[in-house]
Amino acid sequence: MDMNIFRGLETAALLVLFVGLVIWAYSGKRKKDFDEAANMPLNEKDDGIDHSMNPNTNTIKQGESHE
Repeated sequence: MDMNIFRGLETAALLVLFVGLVIWAYSGKRKKDFDEAANMPLNEKDDGIDHSMNPNTNTIKQGESHE
């Protein structure tokens, strides 16, 4: 078998797999599952900790060492 034939078959197989994956991901049956997964971070309970990033915390003042 010529190497170019193998490469062509490999490319065709990967194209079929990609198209199948796209069809699977955008099918109507999967919409509910993907919507639930997309909303998971919004449904977490509040743990009472402020997780916001404050750029002024843990900064070293001029002249201080960080050791």
